This record gives sequence, C-alpha cells and structure tokens, in this order.
Amino acid sequence: MYFAALLARTEDGWEASDMELDDVESLSDLIDLARSASVDDDTVVALIEQEDTWFGVVRVDGEEDPRFYVSNASAASRSSYGSMLTDELLGKDDEDDELDELDLDGTEDGEDEVVASYPDGGPADRDEEEDDDADGSHDVRAGSEPAPAGPLGDPRLLDDLGVSHKQLMTLDGDALSEIAESLGATEVLEAVR
Repeated sequence: MYFAALLARTEDGWEASDMELDDVESLSDLIDLARSASVDDDTVVALIEQEDTWFGVVRVDGEEDPRFYVSNASAASRSSYGSMLTDELLGKDDEDDELDELDLDGTEDGEDEVVASYPDGGPADRDEEEDDDADGSHDVRAGSEPAPAGPLGDPRLLDDLGVSHKQLMTLDGDALSEIAESLGATEVLEAVR
C-alpha cells in the first residue's frame, strides 16, 4: 500500500494535498502534478512511501529540474511507483527493453555499471570523484552500482528546508511524518493522511 502527498510551500507555511497515484503513470505525470500544486512557482515536495519499505522525495522548484531521493533503491525498484524514481536516478531509458528485466536484487543481467546524472550537476558542494561519501550516500553522477540496497539520489535536496542529508538518510519507519515535522508541516500532512 502506498501513501503519497504533495507539500507546497507558501508565504504562510506549507499546504498539503493528497496525491492520487492512480493518475500517475510516469515520472513526468508526477512532476506535472507537483508543479500544478505550486503556489507562485515556490517549492513543492512530493512524498511517497510504501509500507515502511522505502520512501521517495521529489522536489520541484518552479521550472528548475526536479531533484530526487529514494531511501532504498533496491526495494523501490521492485515497485511500480518506486521504479519510476530509480529508473530516473539510474539513467534507464523506458524504451530500452534490455533494462526491463531485473533480478531480485534489482540489478540488470550483465550490467556492471550504470551512470546517471543530474542536469543541474546535483549537490554543488560535492566532488566529482566521490562515489560514496563518508555518510554512506551514493552520488549517482559518478557511476555507482545499480539499485543499491540503500539511499540513492540527492540526499541534500531538503537541507535548506530543515531536513539535513544525514537526518534524511537515517530515517526509517514513519519517515514521512518525521520529514513533515522537520519542515513544520505535521498538521497539514496528517490532515491528508
């Protein structure tokens, strides 16, 4: 079972809305849905979780390229909505039939290395050579292994909103409630849960 919500930042704080995943058939649909919830092109954070197995965060700031984070890419890659995020982060082409076959561990047969990139260069304060930071994050720009059984994406996407990358990477259980609490959006999130 999935839970998904959109948190849109406004001058008066955060507004939450329930995200109907039935209407989301692609990552583009999810991004369009987030952009449509934006107030004056301000930040929108889309939160998705699947029964405490994994959670994902998509951040949209106006017309800038969206940023993504998945708590457990291996688990997420085995679910319909999670695979949209992991496919984007791993640079998979939806039309490439070879990449549709996943082993149980979430890796492709015969695939040694996958390189993904952020169009905006990802977190600006990280070195290109770093594959794994000391904090355990995977920098997808530098070519980490496909679908790791751990975090994937940009763990710093909420740093400026009060959720540090270290906090984000240690969340489990009811992660979305903890994120909402750090953002100051607990009441509005619980209203749509």
